[in-house]
Amino acid sequence: MFGNSRVPESVQGDIHPHLATLLDRHAGAPFRKPYADYNRAAFAGSLERWQRTAAGSPVILDSGCGVGESSLYLARNFPDHYVIGVDQSASRLARGRRSAAQWPPNLDLVRADVVDYWRLLREAGIRLDRHYLLYPNPWPKASQVSRRWHGHPVFPSLLDLGGVLECRSNWAIYLAEFCFAVRRMTQRPAVAESYAPDAAMTPFERKYLASGHRLFRMVVDLA
Repeated sequence: MFGNSRVPESVQGDIHPHLATLLDRHAGAPFRKPYADYNRAAFAGSLERWQRTAAGSPVILDSGCGVGESSLYLARNFPDHYVIGVDQSASRLARGRRSAAQWPPNLDLVRADVVDYWRLLREAGIRLDRHYLLYPNPWPKASQVSRRWHGHPVFPSLLDLGGVLECRSNWAIYLAEFCFAVRRMTQRPAVAESYAPDAAMTPFERKYLASGHRLFRMVVDLA
């Protein structure tokens, strides 16, 4: 990927003025969107593989994992954990599987929509040890705030999964909003920081570094 990407552009210069209202609304009204059958099947399959392969191992979830490069990195660096990478694109996941020279036994890539997958995890009472949101779609238009994860009605379910939650972005406002949302919903001290990784975990991170972007991350313990 060439170093020619742009930082997201938006008329927003700060946290969206309607974000607090959205958060309060979502906190007071459970998200009841019906589950898609394929997401139920994908979740059940991944749960069975976890129990069969590494029952009792703590779980790391890599949400929106794309080609799974970050999931592979996590599986190799946390060999005593079971890593589940979830993405809705079958083609991206297939490319990731083909590119891996050696597949760790503690890694599973799952094709599913994380909106359903998070809620199914929560419904099953499964708590994560670590959870990664690496460069999610920023939806930078001000009118798109409810499509950002912290403005989406699924956000309370995401937080209920617990563990050490890490979010990274190349758009400072996204991380500022994400931290604001975590603090408002959990009273945890979520703070964004500038971040320079030793090695890129994802193709997007590699591209942003090559483009000279500042990167930001937030790490908060929701245990």
